[in-house]
Amino acid sequence: MTAIGETASGTTSVPVVSCLGVPVTAHTREGAARRVVHRALHTREAREAHRSAQADTAAVAPAGSDVHLCNAYTLALADRDPALLRTLRSAFLNLADGQPVVWANQLLHRGTALPRRRVYGPDLMLDVFSMSQGTGLRHYLLGSTPEVLAALQRELRRRFPRAVFAGSCSPPFRSLTAQELRDQEDDIRARGADIVWVGLGTPLQDHRAAELSAALPVVTVAVGAAFDFIAGSKRQAPSWMQQGGLEWLFRLGCEPRRLWRRYLFGNARFVGGVVRQAALRPAPRASAPPARPSDVGTGLTGRREGAR
Repeated sequence: MTAIGETASGTTSVPVVSCLGVPVTAHTREGAARRVVHRALHTREAREAHRSAQADTAAVAPAGSDVHLCNAYTLALADRDPALLRTLRSAFLNLADGQPVVWANQLLHRGTALPRRRVYGPDLMLDVFSMSQGTGLRHYLLGSTPEVLAALQRELRRRFPRAVFAGSCSPPFRSLTAQELRDQEDDIRARGADIVWVGLGTPLQDHRAAELSAALPVVTVAVGAAFDFIAGSKRQAPSWMQQGGLEWLFRLGCEPRRLWRRYLFGNARFVGGVVRQAALRPAPRASAPPARPSDVGTGLTGRREGAR
C-alpha cells in the first residue's frame, strides 16, 4: 500500500507506505520535526478555542495526536502482537526510526520516492526542541528514572535555553493502577503540556502515548531510548554503524543480557515479514481510494496522515 499525503504546509506530498502492516510516513528528518511542531501548535490553538467556547455545550473537545518511532524491533513485535499493531495502525504518525526499516520500504515500494535516511528518535527530539523555541510550546517528559530525567532536562536547557518545560514524571517500574494513570493525566493537563515525550520502552510507550493522546489534547511522542542518549546515561552507536544499519549490533554489545532475545528473534521476524510482504505484493501499487476529509488541511489519499 502506498498513499500520498501533504505536509502541514499543504504543498509537498509525503508518501505513506505499509511495512509489515504498519503505515509509515516517509518524512525526512526536518519534515518530521516540522510536522510535530505544526501539529502541537494547531492542537494548542484548538484547545484554547475550546476553552473559550466551553459555555457552548455543543463544543467538541479537541483530540490529541500520537507519534511513534518505528524500528525493526517495533515492527517485528507488532507483527505478532495484535494490540500493538492496532495501536500503530490507528496512530496519527509513524516514522521510520531504524535504517533497516528505510531499506525495507525502499525494497517494498520501489515505485515511490522515499527518503534514504531514517528519522532517528534522539534527532527528532532535539529538532523539535530547537524548532519550538520561541513558540511557547510546553514540553513534558514521561519515563525513565529521576536521575536520567534530571540530566536530560539539564542538557536540553543547555542546548535550548528558550525551550519551555511543563514538567516531568518518572513512573514506577511496574503496572500502574487506574488511579495512578488518571493522576498522571491530570498532572499533564494541569501543567498545560503541549508535547509529551514518552520514554517507557516498546511496546509500553506506544500504548501509553496512544492512551494519553486519546484522553488529552496534546501531541505525544513515543521516543524510545532518546532520554538516555541525550542525557548521556547510555552511549550511542558511532555514526558509521547507524548509517550502516548496525546500531542494533552496538546496543547488543553494550547490553547483551537484556537485548539478545530482542535482536535474535526480532530481527529474524522483521526480515521474514519483509520477505513475506514482498512475495505477496509483487505488482506495482494500485491507485489509492479518494482522500478522506482532513482536520488541518493535511489529507492522505487512501489513508490520511493523522487519522485516528
